[in-house]
Amino acid sequence: MDFDWNNPPFNLDSSLKLPDIEESFEDPFAVRLLPDSQRFSVQARFFNLGVSAGGSGIFTVYRTNGKQARVIYARAFQPEEQFFYQRKLNQALAQ
Repeated sequence: MDFDWNNPPFNLDSSLKLPDIEESFEDPFAVRLLPDSQRFSVQARFFNLGVSAGGSGIFTVYRTNGKQARVIYARAFQPEEQFFYQRKLNQALAQ
């Protein structure tokens, strides 16, 4: 997937780097969600929970046209997101 990094609409904190965000999308166990909130679905926003190659869990809000992703917001996992990701990972590995 290609990424549009022209004028990102958010500030990166010191713990996140653009390559880490891109790697979180390549995570084979990444969880991609279409929110059920009208606010997000009207604007075609999606959520991605994935882990970078360095092991950092990253929560991302993005939009896509199918070829290119535009990251709207990214941050490290919160404890609840880490739990959710780990639960989905365990389910996938148990099959």
